[in-house]
Order: sequence, then C-alpha cells, then structure tokens
Amino acid sequence: MTNPAPIDDVSIGGDGIRLGQFLKFAGVLDSGGDVKEAIIDGFVTVNGEVDRRRGRQLQVGDVVGFEGRRLRVRP
Repeated sequence: MTNPAPIDDVSIGGDGIRLGQFLKFAGVLDSGGDVKEAIIDGFVTVNGEVDRRRGRQLQVGDVVGFEGRRLRVRP
C-alpha cells in the first residue's frame, strides 16, 4: 500500500476561492488554458474525487490534488 503525498498548506487570504483560481494562485499551473484543460480532462481532484468544475467554490480545509501533489486551502 502506498502512502498518499504529503499535504502542503496554501494560504489564500480569505474564506473561499474558485478551483481554477486556486490552481494558478498556488503555482500548480501557469495559465488559465492549462487550468481549464487539466480540470476538464479529469486530472484534478477535490477532497479525493475528480471535479471537472473550474468554477467550483473551494472552502477552507478542502484538499486539491494534481500530479501527485496535494494542497490544502487555508485562510
């Protein structure tokens, strides 16, 4: 059994942020086009489940996964 990747905390300076914005803010992807493709293609997870909604509103404590990285939303 493999251990999941460690979780890195990303402070967003507020209570919520949209998934697409979070991926760019956290430096995971550089452009909106890359974010859109990654989400639509099912490469992004939120709390362990694939989510294809770029506009999904993330809340503090949500964990976003992409390419082996896990990032937790922090205020």
